[in-house]
Amino acid sequence: MSGPGASCAVDGKERSPFADGRKESSLGSKAESSEGSTRYRQQIVWRNVVLMTLLHIGAVYSLSLIPKAQLLTLIWAYLCFLMTALGVTAGAHRLWSHRSYKAKLPLRMFLAAANSMAFQNDIFEWCRDHRVHHKYSETDADPHNACRGFFFSHIGWLFVRKHRDVIEKGRKLDFTDLLDDPVVRFQRKYYKSSVVLMCFVIPTLVPWYIWGESLWNSYFLASILRYTVSLNVTWLVNSAAHMYGNRPYDKYIGPRQNAFVTLGAIGEGFHNYHHTFPFDYSASELGLKFNPTTWFIDFMFWLGLVTDRKQAPKEMILARKERTGDGSA
Repeated sequence: MSGPGASCAVDGKERSPFADGRKESSLGSKAESSEGSTRYRQQIVWRNVVLMTLLHIGAVYSLSLIPKAQLLTLIWAYLCFLMTALGVTAGAHRLWSHRSYKAKLPLRMFLAAANSMAFQNDIFEWCRDHRVHHKYSETDADPHNACRGFFFSHIGWLFVRKHRDVIEKGRKLDFTDLLDDPVVRFQRKYYKSSVVLMCFVIPTLVPWYIWGESLWNSYFLASILRYTVSLNVTWLVNSAAHMYGNRPYDKYIGPRQNAFVTLGAIGEGFHNYHHTFPFDYSASELGLKFNPTTWFIDFMFWLGLVTDRKQAPKEMILARKERTGDGSA
């Protein structure tokens, strides 16, 4: 496996993360632009720092409750994790960000509810940031630019105000298709209340009401621990999957194939493939690979709730491997 931050892509060419003369910028430090003419100081958002710190402290404490909880509560917490993950992977990511397949209204409603359970910003904001990430990957216009290091791309980007390039270049992209979907508009309008309900109230009340689990155990395991784990597996796609792994499809871009991320993020770790063929609904080559999100979409297709699954032709994949791959697969 390649080391962290081994290369960053600019105009399709490989370079070291700071080959343009910039020093690695930490939170709140000055970072010289690629032209070297201006300096930009990012402001720390202390509210986010405090809230995320408290959340992770709560998650660590939650681990001590696992032996005390009922087995059904632990199963319920995992089921909530899977629903949370699907709200991001099958919903905000593959459906709304990349339009890699079409979903009928009942499935879009489910995925919107699952996305509220994920509590990673509403669908519109998530997709807006993700499309900017793909358009300007590993530049200052990338919201979680991996060239700034593991910590920044994992969680640090949430601790500072967005770089001005993210905002300025993001304004040039078209997001009207998102707001044309009434499900996206509804979720955005009622996002805060839907988060309270889906991310915290329902996961907490179900174990308490149905099988008599304590509210304390229910809250910390099905809400706090589940939420924290789901955040971190999503962030690993931004950090680890841009730094560790092989690049069989395009060695000139940062994203990698990372098996560990694939396991945690239910199929999102085939990241070199995904950035090479972002329109593919499977986000990986089809075959005997661990990709629960693809399995879910295929099952929804079988039920008649999914249509128009887009795929990269096998010939296109093989040609791309030969042309730009690193020869690892």
